[in-house]
Amino acid sequence: MNKVKRVLKRMVKKFLQNLFKKLKFNPFGRRSHIKLGLYGPPNGGKSTLANRICQDWLGEEMSSVSHIAHETREIMIKEQVNIKNKKGKELTFSLVDTPGIATRIDYEDFLKRGMKKTQAKKRAKEATKGVIDSIKWLDNMDAVIVVLDATKDPYSEVNITIIGKLQARDIPVLLVANKIDLKRSNIEVIESAFPQYSVVGVSAKYGKQIEDFYESVFKLVK
Repeated sequence: MNKVKRVLKRMVKKFLQNLFKKLKFNPFGRRSHIKLGLYGPPNGGKSTLANRICQDWLGEEMSSVSHIAHETREIMIKEQVNIKNKKGKELTFSLVDTPGIATRIDYEDFLKRGMKKTQAKKRAKEATKGVIDSIKWLDNMDAVIVVLDATKDPYSEVNITIIGKLQARDIPVLLVANKIDLKRSNIEVIESAFPQYSVVGVSAKYGKQIEDFYESVFKLVK
């Protein structure tokens, strides 16, 4: 009799899991439809990290990258990214690569990088809209990864603005200290600047310590 009850219980649970999966809801484990946002200042490595994640798990890139700031000026979304940790657990999410947030965007900065005036003004206008869209999209995020350049001073107006907006919304946050392949990188400074959040150091470009990053993502959305 007990055996029959156990079989029926498993059948009911499986039926409900399939039903909730279709409804994008899973009461038996992790949320089945998570929006994971990549945020940070321009040229911190958000899009490089997005590409690393997609290359590792989907075999394709997600975003274009450039040494010129504000290469990503529109919200980019990659659906159904499925990752696994060392214990074999799986996590599926929508990866959202956002335009770099800046407190000042001047088309003359693009002129200095060799752009023509018309192109520079267009890029500045698109980048400004991108910043606005990035902030608006915060309300759609289940968790956020803030990508910071580990070679730069974390106490910038932009970084403080980003962290402040995240704290106001009480969104789970993971800080990524990127570019640890460079000698002048300093993870400890970022940890000291924002002690309220976990920090993981990576090189998104070369994949250094990327496994530690994936483990941190699992903890972020638990």
